Amino acid sequence: MRKGAVKEVLAKIKYDPRENEEDYYIIIEHRGAENNERKIPVDWIELGHGYFFVGQTQIPYHRILKVVRNDGRVIWETRKIR
Repeated sequence: MRKGAVKEVLAKIKYDPRENEEDYYIIIEHRGAENNERKIPVDWIELGHGYFFVGQTQIPYHRILKVVRNDGRVIWETRKIR
């Protein structure tokens, strides 16, 4: 399931011509949201160095809990205990 760092997984999804970023979403830890999680389509995000961006909002990569295909298959999942 785990295929490297989350930034590497997202870069492959976003920049590999064999992938379609619209087929993926991420689940982030978002305090105050239902279940403390929020779902964000990968095509909404821009990759940065220690952070990724959704519009003007800067979010650290360590907040990403999962990268999921739209068919429900988990591509990457954090190891941290929540």
